[in-house]
Amino acid sequence: MTESVLHGSRRRIRRTRVAAAGFAAAALCAGTVAPALAVGDAGGEKPTIVLVHGAFADGSSWNGVIKQLERQGYRVMAPANPLRGLYSDSAYLASVLKSIKGPIVLAGHSYGGAVISTAAAGNPQVKSLVYISALMPDVGESGMSLAGRFPSALGTATQAVSYRAGGGVSGTDLYIKRDKVHPVFAACLPASQANLLAGTQRPVATTAFSETAKVAAWKTIPSWALVARQDMAVNPAQERFEAKRAHSHTVEIDSCHVSLVAQPGAVANLILQAATAAGAATTVATTTASGSDRPALANTGSAWRSAAVTGLAGASVATGIAVVLLGRRLRRTH
Repeated sequence: MTESVLHGSRRRIRRTRVAAAGFAAAALCAGTVAPALAVGDAGGEKPTIVLVHGAFADGSSWNGVIKQLERQGYRVMAPANPLRGLYSDSAYLASVLKSIKGPIVLAGHSYGGAVISTAAAGNPQVKSLVYISALMPDVGESGMSLAGRFPSALGTATQAVSYRAGGGVSGTDLYIKRDKVHPVFAACLPASQANLLAGTQRPVATTAFSETAKVAAWKTIPSWALVARQDMAVNPAQERFEAKRAHSHTVEIDSCHVSLVAQPGAVANLILQAATAAGAATTVATTTASGSDRPALANTGSAWRSAAVTGLAGASVATGIAVVLLGRRLRRTH
């Protein structure tokens, strides 16, 4: 072989090796990066956020929070809580939840916390529970029994009024005394706004607080809790006790009982934490279900190693092809 031919062969070998390396790198990238993006970019379905008001209030108490959540692209509902009794109220809310498609984040304020704890039980669509200065009774507990352990100013701030309903039904409603709404229920609001709440308050039947919980959904569903340090209606010590017992993700703020009105941003932020966690859980569950009962793979670990093996296999094939082409060229040269 002449020297010029030898140099030419060496140049062709180098060019072929470079081409093979480039081909292998491209194959490796195709085998690793693409699957990783496919796993990481799978967005979870945003949950519907359902907000449940407490006693002496209505759904409009959530107005400020709703605005914050809707700005983040969430569908929000604030159904009317009947305030007739724990059993009937939770049954009604459970029926509302069944009408919703997809995952749900359920938040309750005050007595609404007891309602969501019962209504969410056994509903796999409810991914997170959020308690805002709320009652979180365990099985066998009631609002009254919890208040007995953790007294508050609300105990002497209400007045009882008998009522009659159709079919011979009768009972007793509770109202907050008008001169007690501001100091006990809404001290962190201007007096004029508190007076408006006093005039528009919805009464709650005594059975809402006397009926004992038969289930406690916070035992099986992840929960978040907000403690209002200046709460005079529900003792902050009770709120802390309940949150600790439920292993809730807990925040404390300087607010009165109606933090959802006084500080809607803080309340919305906590609900968004629960909604984000719910969305992540939905993504994992969806990936698992679509994988023929295989466990969902994260962006690291098994998924990454599998993609790397695939990429290396592709690179090996590419290198093999390049070597074959090189051999053919060399044979033609000789």
